[in-house]
Amino acid sequence: MRVLGIETSCDETGVAIYDSDQGLMGHLLHSQAALHAEYGGVVPELASRDHVRKVLPLVRELLGQCGEERIDGVAYTCGPGLVGALLVGAGIGRSLAWARAVPAIGVHHMEGHLLAPLLERSGPAFPFVALLVSGGHTQLVEAQGVGRYHLLGDSLDDAAGEAFDKTAKLLGLPYPGGPELARLALQGDPDRFRFPRPMTDRPGLDFSFSGLKTFALNTLKRGLSEASVEEVQLKADIARAFEEAVVDTLVIKCRRAVRETGIPTLVLAGGVSANRSLRRRIGAMMVEQGGRAFYPRPEFCTDNGAMIAYAGWQRLRAGQAEPLKFGALPRWPLETLPPVTPDPVPGRSGLLYR
Repeated sequence: MRVLGIETSCDETGVAIYDSDQGLMGHLLHSQAALHAEYGGVVPELASRDHVRKVLPLVRELLGQCGEERIDGVAYTCGPGLVGALLVGAGIGRSLAWARAVPAIGVHHMEGHLLAPLLERSGPAFPFVALLVSGGHTQLVEAQGVGRYHLLGDSLDDAAGEAFDKTAKLLGLPYPGGPELARLALQGDPDRFRFPRPMTDRPGLDFSFSGLKTFALNTLKRGLSEASVEEVQLKADIARAFEEAVVDTLVIKCRRAVRETGIPTLVLAGGVSANRSLRRRIGAMMVEQGGRAFYPRPEFCTDNGAMIAYAGWQRLRAGQAEPLKFGALPRWPLETLPPVTPDPVPGRSGLLYR
C-alpha cells in the first residue's frame, strides 16, 4: 500500500509518500520561517495562505521525483494545530483522495511524532515510553501499541518548545528562537547562573515551564543594571542556564516515567528532540537505567510529511478510513485514538529512498 502524507498543522508544509514494500519513497518540506520572522512568531492567517500556495506544487514535485503516479491512500494532519492551517491540508488531502477514488484518513499530529522513530530500520519495539516535546506539547506517554496510549504527564502551561522560543525572543534572538538559543548557550558559562528545575521537587510527571521565562527575564534585567556587564556574554550565560534547566527537568521526569512503568525503552520525539544537549543527556540516562533511547533523525524531529504518511499508512492498512467529509480538530487528546492491530515490526519497512 502506498500512502501520500500531507502535513499543514502550523508553519511547515510537508508531503511524503510511504510504501509498504519500499518504505519512505521521498519527502519534501517547505518552511515558513522567513515569512513569520518579521513578526517574531507564527501568524495563523499567513500560515494558512502559504499552505494553500505550497501544498499542490509540492505534491506534484514529489510525484515527479518518485517517478510514479500511483497512490493507494491519502493521510493528512487533522489536529492538533492551527485550525485554518489544518483545514487547508484536510481539504486538499480529502479532495485528492476523492478524485483518485482512494481512502483517506486524518492523522493525529502527535501520533505522527510518536511513531517517527519507527521509520528507521532500527526503530523501537512496543511497549515504550515517549517524551513528546515540541512548541505546543510536552507530554510523557506510555505506548503499548499504535493507538494504545496512556498519558503519564502533560504541560500545565507553556510547552518546552514554546518556553525556548519566548525566552529567545526576550533575549533579542531572531525567529525561530529555540535553535538560536541552543546555539547561544554553547558560548555560556555553566557556573554563572542556576535556574530552578520546575516541579521536580514533588511527585508526578507533569511539566511547567512558564516560570522559567520570568526567571530568565528577571535575571536579564538584574544583569543589565550592572555597570560593568558585557551584554552578549550575559545573554549567553542566561541561555546556557535556561537550556540546562529545561533539559534537567525533562531528564528527571523521563527517569521517573521509566522507573514507574518498568519499561526500559524511551522514545524522544518532537521539534525539541533535535536539541543536542537533550539527546545526549537522555541517552546517558537510559544507559544508566539499563535501557535504550530512540530518536528520529533531525529532519524528522520538526513537522514533516513523512511521519504523517507513516502514521496514516498504519491506520489505512488496518482498514481505518473516513467517509467523504473532512474537518479539523485543533484540540484532540491523543488517548482518544482507536487502536491498530497488528503492531508494526521495527525495521521491516525501514527508511528507504528511491
